[in-house]
Amino acid sequence: MTSIRNSFDMVVFDWAGTMVDFGSRAPVLALVEAFAALGVGVDEAEARRDMGRAKADHVRAMFEQPKIAAAWSAAQGGAPDQAAVDRVMAALQAPMIRLAAETALLTPGAAETADHLRGQGLKIASCTGYTREMMGAILGRAAEQGYAPDLVVCAHETPEGRPSPLMIYKACAELGVWPLSRVVKVDDAEVGVAEGRNAGCFTVGLAASGNMVGLTAEALAALDPDERLARVAEAGARLRAAGADLVIDTVADLIPALEAEIARRASA
Repeated sequence: MTSIRNSFDMVVFDWAGTMVDFGSRAPVLALVEAFAALGVGVDEAEARRDMGRAKADHVRAMFEQPKIAAAWSAAQGGAPDQAAVDRVMAALQAPMIRLAAETALLTPGAAETADHLRGQGLKIASCTGYTREMMGAILGRAAEQGYAPDLVVCAHETPEGRPSPLMIYKACAELGVWPLSRVVKVDDAEVGVAEGRNAGCFTVGLAASGNMVGLTAEALAALDPDERLARVAEAGARLRAAGADLVIDTVADLIPALEAEIARRASA
């Protein structure tokens, strides 16, 4: 059997759309709800566009969309500024915590994948665009289902969030892992893939379970097969364009994909 430990020392997983919340539904629904509470209509596509960033950075990026900026000005009587970001973040806190807890079901294969990697001697870290308060709703539920990483790095715990590599650097420093070429980053969003690439990690994109398809496992399975394949293929193409070294459907596919990559390297 191929030993992943021969090539890698740690895997850094994202959370929503990767290890929990198939389809990355919680942050989208929470953003829509928060903006609506402030009189601004936002649709799911608009909320998804900058997914993966620290939540305050995500809100800032949403305000750069002309339609949202205009709707804010109409509802609130002024152009969006830092105070507007702060108001949305305050409105986001309660729905984000509620929805994060409601959607904290592990994606199929998540716990088994982490267990397999640990069994081979790898460390398991995670980073997220969620704040520490938002993650509080998830960590206990994930642990009850069998997944508890060695380290969790949250948004605003480093000077910059994604696409900067600083959360990964923090994880490596705290867990004593180097060089970065022996770290795998696994993420479902383009900005998370960019984070991994900027850190110098081997970076794996998840096409089916994450933000770009944006459907629960049940809704994805219910699609017409051709439509399902097309949507997953489009997500995969975007992740490759963002710099993913490898694209798979879900985290359940990670172990055989890494073993194949190691075998490919050995035969090159």
